[in-house]
Amino acid sequence: MPAATSSSPTAQAPSRDLRTDAGLASALRLNVLRLARRIRVERRDNDLSLSQLAVLGTLSRFGPLSAGELAAAENVKPPSMTRTISCLETVGLVTRRAHDTDGRQVVVELTEAARHVLEDDRRRREAWLAKRLGSISPAEREVLRQAAPILERLAGS
Repeated sequence: MPAATSSSPTAQAPSRDLRTDAGLASALRLNVLRLARRIRVERRDNDLSLSQLAVLGTLSRFGPLSAGELAAAENVKPPSMTRTISCLETVGLVTRRAHDTDGRQVVVELTEAARHVLEDDRRRREAWLAKRLGSISPAEREVLRQAAPILERLAGS
């Protein structure tokens, strides 16, 4: 088999020295992005944008939130969040209602339809990843098990 050339899509990236923090950071960045991109492909029949799905996911995790709280959680400007909420409301995935204790404030919450959309989306992507995990050794799966909480901390910083 001929060696991959630098112009071929299968060519390997320059070797990174994983013993250095810079090399590890580079390898993690590249491979986390590739994995995230591949997982996103599994949402092939979902008409929602990634930002809309992210808002639904945030509401699923935290419950009803104000538009300002959602904007802060998603790190976007309030006018952008207002547009996203309006789009989601139009398709029946969120509703707006008065805050339980502060009638001046409006909160956004998921509809039952949104819960189904999220569950179907998660199920499809997790099934793909579970299948991929089945293709690696038990020892490699154990390494990933140990790395998962570390990656969660890195992502949350």
